[in-house]
Amino acid sequence: MTRNAPIAIQPSQPSPIERCDLAFFEAAYAAARDPADVLREVYGRIDAFGQSQAWISRLPLDDALQMLGEAVARKAKGEDLPLFGIPFAVKDNIDVAGLSTTAACPEFAYRPERHAFVVQKLIAAGAIPVGKTNLDQFATGINGTRSPFGIPTCVFDDRYISGGSSSGSAVTVAGGLVPFSLGTDTAGSGRIPAAFNDIVGLKPTKGLFSNSGLVPAARSLDCITVFATSIDDAVTISEIASGFDAEDAFSRQAPDTTWSATVWPERFRFGVPSKEYLQFFGDAEAEALFDAAIARLEAIGGTRVTFDYAPFQNTAALLYAGPWVAERLAAISDFAKDHVEAINPVVRDVIMVAKTMTAEDAFKGQYRLAELMREAEKVWQTIDVMLLPTAPTIYKVEDMLADPIQLNSNLGIYTNFVNLMDLSAIAVRAGFRPNSLPFGVTFIGRAFEDGLIAALGNRFEGQPDPASTAATSGRISIAVVGAHLSGQPLNPQLQERHGRLLATTRTATGYALYALDGSVPAKPGLIRDAAAPGQIEVEIWDLPAEGFGTFVGAIPAPLGIGTLTLEDGSQVKGFLCEPFALKGATDITHFGGWRAYLASLV
Repeated sequence: MTRNAPIAIQPSQPSPIERCDLAFFEAAYAAARDPADVLREVYGRIDAFGQSQAWISRLPLDDALQMLGEAVARKAKGEDLPLFGIPFAVKDNIDVAGLSTTAACPEFAYRPERHAFVVQKLIAAGAIPVGKTNLDQFATGINGTRSPFGIPTCVFDDRYISGGSSSGSAVTVAGGLVPFSLGTDTAGSGRIPAAFNDIVGLKPTKGLFSNSGLVPAARSLDCITVFATSIDDAVTISEIASGFDAEDAFSRQAPDTTWSATVWPERFRFGVPSKEYLQFFGDAEAEALFDAAIARLEAIGGTRVTFDYAPFQNTAALLYAGPWVAERLAAISDFAKDHVEAINPVVRDVIMVAKTMTAEDAFKGQYRLAELMREAEKVWQTIDVMLLPTAPTIYKVEDMLADPIQLNSNLGIYTNFVNLMDLSAIAVRAGFRPNSLPFGVTFIGRAFEDGLIAALGNRFEGQPDPASTAATSGRISIAVVGAHLSGQPLNPQLQERHGRLLATTRTATGYALYALDGSVPAKPGLIRDAAAPGQIEVEIWDLPAEGFGTFVGAIPAPLGIGTLTLEDGSQVKGFLCEPFALKGATDITHFGGWRAYLASLV
């Protein structure tokens, strides 16, 4: 089934939850919606979702409601709960008390007595873990097909892989079931599924999140990660989840500036590998989208610096050809002694290579890594940030199953080195192929530059792509604000004209939003008002030039198309309302968007 819109929910009954992000839940609760009703709706959406294989286990609704009730009581006592009533999903190699941890191996399963450190921090902030998600067994793989619990697939086209190992965690966010989820990343598992499902994957600096309560893949490299629908949401969650944990020997004290909001200078240097190192395995559309991403960075003040990718490529090769494979065996050595046949055959073939390795190999691997990191230091002296494709291509499920080792290896050429070299990374959206499959890029920074690269990612995502117009044959972008938003009654007018959702963002200040009186279907009117706070939610869609013309021609008064300024300062064509229509209209600017206003009416 091919889907042309990023939100792949097809509920049996319409739900008031139209977009699953932190802002929706915050607005719903601010408008006095019953948190229990909202949580029931979340469970209804999960039940209606087509990819049941994204989950391994679910917290029973009654247990979730009890946890919510405890948060309600704490809030009533005046506790600050920044994630009050917000559901989230957890990769099933991270402990949630009350649910088994399987690491996608039923014979390995155990029932933890307490939550993982990170999960506990999120619950303390008011969030509700609604279930455990599928993964490549023992987090070994970056494709999402190595699980006895089924194969989660790309939310845009179920013939294609979702990416792994955090497959289920990415699908639950991309499918609109939860606003964020926890994954893990050793070789790219917190980034590749984000690229394949058009969401954000934030891989923090090693040790920034505690790994207490995590089934390790390679303990010295593992990072718990965050998937979200926006960079801001991913950073918000990461700020809450991160923190030093004395019980985790690999936990680190982070500088106070780690998550600081940063304004990038007008001119900066971004590194791109020289041409001979850029591989896309025949995916010309991915290559064109990466070129477009480079052009977009240049348009916002970046200077491309071509660098020698050899030390990074050689480091990536160490992950599965070097002694770090032995770390994977060390993580499950006791289990593997007596239950080797319970391990997925592909995973077993990868891990059991460690039996041939020696202590001498381990030291040689460490020495080689130190040499490569010294070479890499020269590159970092010439660039401020690195830009890479998150993955070089995407594969069909059947192709991955037919060639599981080589194709998986291909996927990791831009990700495998990052944790070995102690770097930070964030995977962001970078457009769609003509077949509606998404493409993503990753910004990579040095250790503890997590907030810095996130800020650049935000600037990148909000900037119209100067190369995409030519690449997509004369498509024109338009900002919609009301009945044409995803899930709203007029959205089919965009989809039937082959429209594609590019981004969700907000207007600059100086805009006000009104609920128009008597319009059918109900719609808002956006006007310019210098005194208004603005920050109104909009979706940016693009349409073929012909479709844009017929779409605009069908817009009835008092609405029309003007030029909107977005929160990052860029401009785009979008809906504006004639002032005469405001007679009898209700000012709803304070809701921050049409969806939040509608939620307040339920």
